[in-house]
Amino acid sequence: MKPPARKHRIGLVLGSGSARGWAHIGVVRALAEAGVNPDVICGCSIGALVGAAAASGELDPLETWVRQLTWQQVLGLMDLTLNGGGLLKGDKLMAFFERHFADRDITALPIPFGCSATDLGTGREVWLREGSVAAAVRASCALPGLFTPVLYDDRLLVDGGLVDPVPVSLCRAMGADIVIAVDVGADILNSPFALRTPEAGEEPSPWGRRLLAAIGLGGNGDAPPLTGVLATSLHIMQTRIARSRLAGEPADLLLRPRLGDLALLDYHRAAEAIAEGRAVVERMMPAIMHAVEM
Repeated sequence: MKPPARKHRIGLVLGSGSARGWAHIGVVRALAEAGVNPDVICGCSIGALVGAAAASGELDPLETWVRQLTWQQVLGLMDLTLNGGGLLKGDKLMAFFERHFADRDITALPIPFGCSATDLGTGREVWLREGSVAAAVRASCALPGLFTPVLYDDRLLVDGGLVDPVPVSLCRAMGADIVIAVDVGADILNSPFALRTPEAGEEPSPWGRRLLAAIGLGGNGDAPPLTGVLATSLHIMQTRIARSRLAGEPADLLLRPRLGDLALLDYHRAAEAIAEGRAVVERMMPAIMHAVEM
């Protein structure tokens, strides 16, 4: 199916959602194959990371990397700390990102890009549209309680999902006429998997139990791991905020991948998330084509 002649600037917004955000890769791929290439890309948290790669023209190495991730490798990227406002500093992860993906100024990217963060001092939403791509992504991904805050232009920043998990308003401010938004956390409130504990004979969660053991806070029976409680609690809040923000300033088209069977910290299950990202585009293709014709 060929897209119609372009009449408007198309914006793509990739929302927060931890490991479920790998679905954004599948969305970007499927849209491009259908001839729908955004003029503006905006993101929040994991959506900022994928969005930055797409805007940089470096989605290929990112996809190759995440498809090969094992939970052991993910755990190896985590640098534990009990001093600094979070369990994880995030320095190893961002150092890895910078080694494998060229950092540059946001204004130099082939596709205009922006991401959202939250000013920890004022509670205000911060739009990051210039400066280091890596620094902006790191700030947007600083999930409170898990990752330490980031000092950025004399402001202490944390995850943008605290104020706008799916930043449609940023995308429109950057000149998008038609906005396609992707909310990967839409089904979290109906999912029994976010804090699922292992069943008999099943391997323990590779994240929570090992991470807790590493910092001396070991799990207890069937109690969910600390990391799972923190991440899920924050994402419940973000899901509620996203619904409110999207009701006030809706996207022209909202894609909601079905990711309820992925836990929020399942970064090693990228193939499943990417496949569902492609699938939601296929399911919504008639609506997508109608939207870009507007």
